[in-house]
Amino acid sequence: MMVASGDQPADNPKNFVGSVAKVFQVLKAFGPDLPELTIAEAAARSGHDRGTAFRLVHTLASLGYLAAVPGTRKFRLTLKCLELGFSALAARDLPFHALPLLREVVPEVSDSASLGALDRGDVVYLQRVEHPGAQPLSRRPGSRTGAYAAAIGHALLAFLPKDAQIAHLEAAPRVKLSERTVTDLDGLLAKLEDIRRRGFAVSDGENAYGLRTVAAPVFDASGAPVAGVSLTINAARMEVDAFVAAAAPHVLRIAGELSDAARLSLDAIGVAHQGFRP
Repeated sequence: MMVASGDQPADNPKNFVGSVAKVFQVLKAFGPDLPELTIAEAAARSGHDRGTAFRLVHTLASLGYLAAVPGTRKFRLTLKCLELGFSALAARDLPFHALPLLREVVPEVSDSASLGALDRGDVVYLQRVEHPGAQPLSRRPGSRTGAYAAAIGHALLAFLPKDAQIAHLEAAPRVKLSERTVTDLDGLLAKLEDIRRRGFAVSDGENAYGLRTVAAPVFDASGAPVAGVSLTINAARMEVDAFVAAAAPHVLRIAGELSDAARLSLDAIGVAHQGFRP
């Protein structure tokens, strides 16, 4: 999370509690590869000395987050650990979780920030944060635009199989929205290949005159693109190369956080809108 105040943890090391970090390092030492660990193993995997690991493991066991494995010197995570993530899992869907992340970048990084999904060749906007008056075009949740001409659509299409790309691109008419809009199928498929290699999409007036956008995909637990995040500015605010340099790290970070949420929740955090399945 980006913060401006020097009193916040990101800027002030005095606000960082090292003992709390050590606790989570021990918890994260347990995993699918080694669900049961001795204290020595927990120490090695968490980077702590054996004495520190001993105290932390027994504290976590006393609190109910770890349990001793009968007949061994090993410990395992308990179901109580689910409490740490239950509030997040129960807190609605991907658009709900996207909202605070989108708010962080408007207006400092972009004039607007969006979350969208694919549906029969269109991008359907699921969440949107706008800086009032900064852009001539407003996209409200539920509104649509052709995926063929939108950066958020390109970011999603680029990570689909080619037959699914074509199905989406041929599901609706492709018309010129500006002189920069690519409408021919071969040109669009080549563009999607470039985006897949780069990891994010860039639009410079392709969807609407005077708007520049950077977008990246959000992946579900299976690795399929389930949604996309985009950041947009008025072209008068910044040259395209400068905007890409400034915005790409943020759009990739937000998309990555939402992908992690979907993956770690096994898609309990997702979108109700499942998009077009050709």
